[in-house]
Amino acid sequence: MSSGAHQLRLGTELAQIAEQLVALARGQNRLNELYEAVISREQDLSDVLELIVRTAMDLVGARYGALGVLDEAGERLREFIPIGLSEAEVQALSGVELPSGRGLLGLLITHPEPVRVKDIAAHPASVGFPEGHPPMSSMVGAAVSIRGRVYGNLYLCERHDGRPFDSHDEAMIASFAEAAGLAIDDASLMRQTRLDAEQFQRMLLPRLPSLHPFETAAVYQPAATPRYIGGDWYDAALLPGGGIAAVIGDVVGHDLQAAAAMAQIRNMLLALVYNSTASPSKVLARLDRTAEALTANPVTTVCLARIEPAPPTDTHPGWRLRWSTAGHPPPLLLTPDGQARYLAAQPDLPIGVDTGMPRRDHTRSLTPGSTVILYTDGLTEHPDRPIDQSMARLAAHATAHAGLPLQELIDTLADHHPSDGHDDMALLAIRIPTHSGQH
Repeated sequence: MSSGAHQLRLGTELAQIAEQLVALARGQNRLNELYEAVISREQDLSDVLELIVRTAMDLVGARYGALGVLDEAGERLREFIPIGLSEAEVQALSGVELPSGRGLLGLLITHPEPVRVKDIAAHPASVGFPEGHPPMSSMVGAAVSIRGRVYGNLYLCERHDGRPFDSHDEAMIASFAEAAGLAIDDASLMRQTRLDAEQFQRMLLPRLPSLHPFETAAVYQPAATPRYIGGDWYDAALLPGGGIAAVIGDVVGHDLQAAAAMAQIRNMLLALVYNSTASPSKVLARLDRTAEALTANPVTTVCLARIEPAPPTDTHPGWRLRWSTAGHPPPLLLTPDGQARYLAAQPDLPIGVDTGMPRRDHTRSLTPGSTVILYTDGLTEHPDRPIDQSMARLAAHATAHAGLPLQELIDTLADHHPSDGHDDMALLAIRIPTHSGQH
């Protein structure tokens, strides 16, 4: 072979190596982005798996890619995530079951070593493709392991340039599969942590007992995205004298610490309410001082309401609502004729900001049959919409569904909330008895 031919061959190989180094650097950047997404909780596990397949496809210039997740026994695929099929190819495979791990796909299950196949049809493990499957001739794959156990397999088929996969592609995918296992493990752990924290928070929230003669209903919904563990809470209790206390709050923060702080604040407030005839503003002031002395003093918004029989001197016989707001959204009043209006009042500072600032009470006469709805700001906050507009939509929903049973009403409000769902939300509704509150 002449020196010119040697130089040409060397130049071709160096160019190929340079292309692969660029691809590897691009894959490393994507993997770094993947880790950042996992750590910041912006990606759920399903998003991580899809991103892994797409990154692997970019690394070797593959037209098709897939990740097969093994079942608990490690013998079959329980999940198969294909990427790269066109709409027409997807339509052609409609009705065809996803692969379970036979043929070449099963080769990686029984022998979890990197595999590279130039001609799929000619391989002894091949069992052919189902009707409608796009033609594929070359493949490269590697097992994805987590803590020494095979989690699944990464498959890439058909290079865009038409050439078969080479040893460089095989080595690159094998290395990437190892790194992908770490990302999957992190995402799985974070998802489980979020699920455990959400269950922990739900366990802390009360199951409202019968509060006869009042009808009550409550609902809690976690954030629509898997980013946050919230600190929303509610409670209600009958009071000596025939009234009821209702409270809703939101501890600032989105983690287990916020959920634990929520439990402390809620229990302290319930004790203060039940053992005192003081007005809501005085109770919140005591809560503020107690929280400052006994806890890490997390910032908390609260709306505390007392619904009691109206005093005999009241010119509007029936029921009286007294409430105080510590940085919390105003109560929503639904009248017996189905009209919704906010009980607007200037809110005082949240709990945990300044115990020296005064707190105020607000009073409203209630017609028997009215409904008071307390809620957290996760129900109405939307970054692209003024808060007044969101609150108007909430009130309109309440009016439109006022005839529903109480639990169905607040379930509907929670399901059709005007927020963007970035935060968790809680609602508590109290329906006033239809008879007069006076004895």
